[in-house]
Amino acid sequence: MCEHYVARAEEPFRIDELWDFTARLEQYGIASFGWGATWLGDTGQLHTHLDTRAFRDDPDGTARVGRERTTALLVHLRRPSKLSTLGIPDTQPFQDPAGRFSFSHNGDLRLIAEWRRRYRDEGRIQGRADTEVGARWLEDAWSSERPVPGLLGELHDTLGGLANLAVLTQAGEVHHYAGNRENPVFTFRLARIGLASTGIYSLDRSLFRFVAPEASERAVVRVGTTVRLEADGRPTRFVPRAHAASPSELAGAHA
Repeated sequence: MCEHYVARAEEPFRIDELWDFTARLEQYGIASFGWGATWLGDTGQLHTHLDTRAFRDDPDGTARVGRERTTALLVHLRRPSKLSTLGIPDTQPFQDPAGRFSFSHNGDLRLIAEWRRRYRDEGRIQGRADTEVGARWLEDAWSSERPVPGLLGELHDTLGGLANLAVLTQAGEVHHYAGNRENPVFTFRLARIGLASTGIYSLDRSLFRFVAPEASERAVVRVGTTVRLEADGRPTRFVPRAHAASPSELAGAHA
């Protein structure tokens, strides 16, 4: 199962301040089949690096990205359900063609067949994995008048399965939706940086034993809830749906 996190801080930080954490998240999350990062640049544009190698096996990429300074970051570490999907077209995060947001996912989106056919017929599918379908759906649904927490909840309702969803917007906002009962999402701080991260596929707080022992202000994000990290990294929680998905709604999904 993939692992991913969003991070935000009031003052710019060097991205490699989070590289020790990222390396441990990859190691203990058993996610070494590609990685990617999107960060907010100082001109207000989103920049992305993708590589099909493990984070630990991409020294040039980690060095180049690590030197960047930002206030908002999204990192995805890949362990796909189907290893036949390895390749850049399925490496995350996915970028909105209009530059409005970057998107990543872990888990399994189950109800994608009809949507995949539609997007393929439109010439908008390049890869083989389910996350790309979610990215295309979000591109079409995106609107400045629709809050991101509601959109992420609607995406999960529409495509089903067990799904944690993360978004970094061009405005520098970061959101993490918790919808995967098999991989909980936690918020915490590493020094001055606030994070929302998946939990190394462990139904307890082992994230804080193996990956982030120095973390403060630790909290779990309830399933069916989106957390937004404010400008200073503090989490604000939203419940975008009328109800959190029931076990029957999510049954049958495996990541």
